[in-house]
Amino acid sequence: MNYLLPLLSVLLGYGIALFLKPNNKTNLKLLLAFSGAFLLSLTVMHLLPDVYESKNPNIGICIMLGILFQIILEFFSKGAEHGHTHGHVNMAHIPWLLFISLCIHAFLEGFPVSHHHDLAVGIAIHHLPIAIILTTFFINSHLHKKAIFGFMLTFALMTPLGTLASDYLPLLNDYYTEITAVVIGILFHISSTIIFESSEGHKFNIAKVSMIVLGIALAYFL
Repeated sequence: MNYLLPLLSVLLGYGIALFLKPNNKTNLKLLLAFSGAFLLSLTVMHLLPDVYESKNPNIGICIMLGILFQIILEFFSKGAEHGHTHGHVNMAHIPWLLFISLCIHAFLEGFPVSHHHDLAVGIAIHHLPIAIILTTFFINSHLHKKAIFGFMLTFALMTPLGTLASDYLPLLNDYYTEITAVVIGILFHISSTIIFESSEGHKFNIAKVSMIVLGIALAYFL
């Protein structure tokens, strides 16, 4: 399930966008708020205590490097990791910078899953609305259907590949704590951005707060 959940969530989001064509942005923003709160809570409650238990003196700097690395990735993805697509224009070919940055992001997200199985659920919930938004944007941008499918399938495979690499590459396991700390920084940036940008005008409302509380509560009981 660690491999399947993140994979299936992207493919499900692709299918929803392709066949159901959802156009209710409010519901997508609420789902994003829930996913951001859930992912942030899992990071704080599960990943963060784990890396600090190692007594590694470099944890803090690795977390900050993760935040900085995600900021750099977003110069190329324009924030697609948290549902932003307005930074891209209509296209006839695959936007390679967006593709590469999203794949790097998704691959790194998969690394801690081998030690924290609940994170697979968090990443799956996080990727579902992103996949819907990305696919809808690509369709509206008249990108070729085969290119859209190839993009989304590769994106779906990246997180399981990250988990697979963590499980079977001893070199990566030697630096598990440091890499996980970098991923924590990435998740901090992504999830907090989702929470604060998932409503118009950056205003909190009852529905959004309810979804955030639900995300926190679900992460607590996992």
